[in-house]
Amino acid sequence: MNPQVVADLIRAGMPGATVQVQSEDNTHFGALVVAAEFAGKRPIARHQLIYKTLGEKMGREIHALSIEALTPEEHAARRA
Repeated sequence: MNPQVVADLIRAGMPGATVQVQSEDNTHFGALVVAAEFAGKRPIARHQLIYKTLGEKMGREIHALSIEALTPEEHAARRA
């Protein structure tokens, strides 16, 4: 498993999302996911949407995943 594969899985499950994934060891990952469908959802619900895209790979090929899940507006505000 590598960051590109993880990013592709998230994108496939969340069409239209902007996804960036990083890893130094290909088992522990950090992901930034920006998606309009996060609007109105609490952080746990956002994370669950992302975990759903990864399915059984979570806890197996992906040992740990640090998630930053933002709406496009939240992402723009952080960049400003």
